[in-house]
Amino acid sequence: MASLQSIKSSCRKVMCIGRNYADHVKELNNQRPKQPFFFLKPPSAILLPGAGPVLRPRGVSLHYEVELALVIGKQVKDLHPEDTEGALASIDAYLLAIDMTARNVQDEAKKKGLPWSIAKGFDTFLPISPLIAKSQIPDPHNATIWLSVNNQLKQSDSTELMLFRIPRQLSDISRVMTLEAGDIVLTGTPKGVGQVGSGDVMRAGLSVGGREVAEAGMEVEVVDREGEYEFKET
Repeated sequence: MASLQSIKSSCRKVMCIGRNYADHVKELNNQRPKQPFFFLKPPSAILLPGAGPVLRPRGVSLHYEVELALVIGKQVKDLHPEDTEGALASIDAYLLAIDMTARNVQDEAKKKGLPWSIAKGFDTFLPISPLIAKSQIPDPHNATIWLSVNNQLKQSDSTELMLFRIPRQLSDISRVMTLEAGDIVLTGTPKGVGQVGSGDVMRAGLSVGGREVAEAGMEVEVVDREGEYEFKET
């Protein structure tokens, strides 16, 4: 299993599956996808455990989205969508991750038909947990992921609610771009996403069969980012 220290340096791309939980699709008034829908986050967005707070750029409405993440362990290319054994064998380890989103930036881009990479790509916009050994999650489609803000539970659902399971996700991605060892795949977020601001503390975790997986535990604060950048709708 890869070391946590090498995660950021060895990751060449972060692939994110969007709209993969039906109730989350509804809460954002999006259309339910007919096939896996994915986008990229830059590895520079990764925030390692203990590396500091999530930084909220000025003018940004910042939202959290907790997700089960896969750390790819070997090259995956043209994977068959029903090759469950091959898909799971390609995973080196798991992570819990929070896909931070500049929601107002994303909404404006959608409205104008523009790419919304900026909404997902700011530095610190991908806090992750320590590595979780595959033995801790025997079935990645049977785990509960949760997130709280200031100790108020906001998200908590089972990964069994995924619209598209992991083999189909990896198949669709690998038919477009080869997945390589060290790449990270975010598998989607359940309902309950919402806004956080400076001073808020996000905590997240994962349980299997009612047992909390210690390695998945996360705690990260949000603070306002200094600097020249400020988002203004045009």
